Amino acid sequence: MQRKRLSSVVIVAFLLLVGLLIASQYPNLFVSAEGEPQQSAETAPTTYPESEPRTVSAIPVFLDNPYQIADIAEAANPATVYIQVKWPMQDPTSRYRMSLPFGSFFDFFWGMPFSQPTQPITQGSGFIIDESGIVLTNQHVVGSAGQEQEITVTVTSPNISGDFKARILGSDAALDLAVLKIEGGAGPFPTIPLGDSDSARQGEWVIAIGNPYGRQLDHTVTFGILSAKGREIEILDPTGSTQVYKNLMQIDAAINSGNSGGPLLNIKGEVIGINTAVHTQAQGIGFAIPINVAKEVLQDLIEFGSVQRPSVQQPKPWIGFWYTDINEDIYRYFRLPDRKGILVTDIVQGSPAEKAGIKAGDVIRRFDQHDILEEKDLLNALSQYKPGDQVMITVWRSGRTLLLPLTLGAVPEELQQ
Repeated sequence: MQRKRLSSVVIVAFLLLVGLLIASQYPNLFVSAEGEPQQSAETAPTTYPESEPRTVSAIPVFLDNPYQIADIAEAANPATVYIQVKWPMQDPTSRYRMSLPFGSFFDFFWGMPFSQPTQPITQGSGFIIDESGIVLTNQHVVGSAGQEQEITVTVTSPNISGDFKARILGSDAALDLAVLKIEGGAGPFPTIPLGDSDSARQGEWVIAIGNPYGRQLDHTVTFGILSAKGREIEILDPTGSTQVYKNLMQIDAAINSGNSGGPLLNIKGEVIGINTAVHTQAQGIGFAIPINVAKEVLQDLIEFGSVQRPSVQQPKPWIGFWYTDINEDIYRYFRLPDRKGILVTDIVQGSPAEKAGIKAGDVIRRFDQHDILEEKDLLNALSQYKPGDQVMITVWRSGRTLLLPLTLGAVPEELQQ
């Protein structure tokens, strides 16, 4: 009898122990009559004030539509155009001139010297913003009105396709914007909607469309993120003066020569930027002009041909030559002693550079008391002077070092656009 009682006690104790173990491992197993887990004061959930950060679970990207980028590209491609510009024939004496007039920071080509007269051809991208054939692009792609260039716009869409002549309605070199009008085409042309670049956020997805390296790679689509906003870069413009571009959007979507002027789209398929420049010394660093900047001046460019600025800008110092950094090909071609300096590719007629005796093919090694190793050194040095200042230019020419005195000028009005 006592043995049976002892066995019952052992069994009850064992079951009680098992129950405690289950309760400790699965605290939510036992719920109240209302069906909610029972919680004591010690196990109540912790609350956080609104100011403290909370962990957010990752949201799958494009999970509901893996073809969202393809859909956006398909909708935007018909309104994205290829632009080719034929410039007046060059004189053989200008054989060192670059095929495009900006510095190496922008995505422009370097053409090796030529001994015969040739017709420079530049190319880029643009996009149609109005059914009548209004095209938005970069000023550095097409230049300004009155430069005797011949502009051809290639449209590829289901309803309208072909090469059309175009004229410049307006341009602004300071903003690097230009507006074209397609001539001879029977619209309506396909268009792309314009978005709001002010509402664009760092880290959001962006899509770039353009024609890298020309027509053979037309309508190339690349994808990335908006890396930063409000970037500022400085370059030397074609007149040899400092040009500052402010409030640019930095992107990591791949863009190359020929992408300039093409649309930068958000995930809604709206244009939020105009692809403009790529950092040639880095990977994944490109720049675009915010579309809101273009929208603010668009009417001025169409109606007046230029941006109507009420304030008078201070004159900028002017040298008046085209240039390029010295790469390996230039170094070998000219048999230079080293790769220090910048190569003068052409001279603006009547400029301070021409008056000082600087010639195409000269290598600028020193600007007054400043050593010039590359483009940015001349940029920084020039920013410390004003029109009328006298400087001494040290050049390397055919194995000789020359000292040439130069008086800085002011950028002529006709070259400010």
